[in-house]
Amino acid sequence: MRLMELRGKEIINIHDGSRLGFLKEGDLIIDLETGQINALVLPGERGLAALWGRRQELVIPWSAVRKVGAEIITVEFQY
Repeated sequence: MRLMELRGKEIINIHDGSRLGFLKEGDLIIDLETGQINALVLPGERGLAALWGRRQELVIPWSAVRKVGAEIITVEFQY
């Protein structure tokens, strides 16, 4: 799988049904020795939402990824 195939997909948490965000806004943590993805990183809220204590940066371990579909990535993750 290529990085471009992951970009733009929405991440849905099947643990509670929440919509966590889009990977186009996030990043990946990659093991440089093996080339494997270790985690997905979604940024915290910005602007006024940040003032109200909204979500901080969210790091989702790759082991929590359940399926990568055509438009979404499902994860099972408690945060």
